[in-house]
Amino acid sequence: MGSTIAYRLMLVVAAASMLGLSQANKGWGSPKSNYTGWGWGWNSTNKHPLNETERPQKITVGGAEKWHFGFNYSDWAFQNAPFYFNDTLVFKYDPPSNGTFPHSVYLFPDRWSYLNCNLKRAKMIANATQGGDDGFEFVLNKWIPYYFACGEHNGIHCKIGGMKFMVVPLFRWHY
Repeated sequence: MGSTIAYRLMLVVAAASMLGLSQANKGWGSPKSNYTGWGWGWNSTNKHPLNETERPQKITVGGAEKWHFGFNYSDWAFQNAPFYFNDTLVFKYDPPSNGTFPHSVYLFPDRWSYLNCNLKRAKMIANATQGGDDGFEFVLNKWIPYYFACGEHNGIHCKIGGMKFMVVPLFRWHY
């Protein structure tokens, strides 16, 4: 029972931290960001909360860069936050060939595994061939931290290739 309370408290603290950081740095997004409004401010023209889209969005992980070795996806996730409940992350990457290295998508069960790129308990959610064409889609359908990484080459892409990030989806509210 105590561990359940501690886990819930940790989730609340993580979400509050992300909210605070994204509000403090809301002007840092790049022109290619998926920014749709921060949600807790007010538009001075119509007095409605800033653009809280009523429908979930499809967001390509990495934007135009897609999912590849050597790109910092943690920075990308920070710059494109917040993500919302039922948004879909689309992982696009080339299938393996003579000229490209394979990529995959793993979901880590906890922060420790994510920070250490420890794949022992991670679950592969997309293999090396699923990122082609329209990409692999993953719906953020729970209010939990999601920890993603490429698991290829025993986690090297995660450890030194920048291919990892985390998100905690927020709830949308309608007015």
